[in-house]
Amino acid sequence: MAHFAKLDENNKVIRVSVVDNSNILDSSGNESEEIGIAYLKSIHGADTNWKQTSYNNNIRGTFAGIDYIYDAVKDVFYPPQPYASWTLDESKWYWQPPVPFPQDGKIYTWNEQTTSWVEKVE
Repeated sequence: MAHFAKLDENNKVIRVSVVDNSNILDSSGNESEEIGIAYLKSIHGADTNWKQTSYNNNIRGTFAGIDYIYDAVKDVFYPPQPYASWTLDESKWYWQPPVPFPQDGKIYTWNEQTTSWVEKVE
């Protein structure tokens, strides 16, 4: 199975579709992103925009999800920024907090006002 992300006009992922491998093979039996995109356009409309994404993160950074961003220059997907203070780690394509998550086994939530982890007390 192959996975494809449908993008809106701002390169934001609005859908992820699974396509059977038989619908992405060229005449030599090789997988082709272009054939997969043509297949999806035949179903969803010629004016739709699709990019293949990899469940195993083999291509384009991370596996695309709804609201993820596709960076056409770097040819990668990454999740939306969770907080204004977090920065994008371009080696892994995930957002990193300015303070590392505590490794003491407790449950924490992020406080953007103090830019710190706050222990969740029940």
